[in-house]
Amino acid sequence: MDKSLVAVERAMVEIRRRQRRRVLGGDTVGPHVDVLDVVEAAEETGERVTVSAVARALGVDQPRASKLVAAAVGEGWVRREADQADGRRAYLVRTAEGRAVSRVIHERRQAAFARAMDGWTRADREAFAVLLTRFVSDLA
Repeated sequence: MDKSLVAVERAMVEIRRRQRRRVLGGDTVGPHVDVLDVVEAAEETGERVTVSAVARALGVDQPRASKLVAAAVGEGWVRREADQADGRRAYLVRTAEGRAVSRVIHERRQAAFARAMDGWTRADREAFAVLLTRFVSDLA
């Protein structure tokens, strides 16, 4: 038995539990903030996002993704834009309010991470960032 794999598994399970409780992002915005994350990531790469893409990114079924998107639209965080080539398809775009909410969520998450790494050296934080990014990338 590889003790490091056991430790990683336990840590990942705990992260999942805490994420479900919204410990990492704050619990005041609701689960539809995940839609903002998906739309923002697509905007950063120049991609266009549909409800189907949200479903794939979040690992949920189409009805659940539709509800999350509807909630984000209802909050005024995201708007639908008709696809000019195919009027049946709508793309999701963050509104100015959605971009502001994204900034707040980033600040909250980063503050939680800063508290967790309080007392770590800069080298430790940088090494962790590199290794965690690599780990997540290799999980794909």
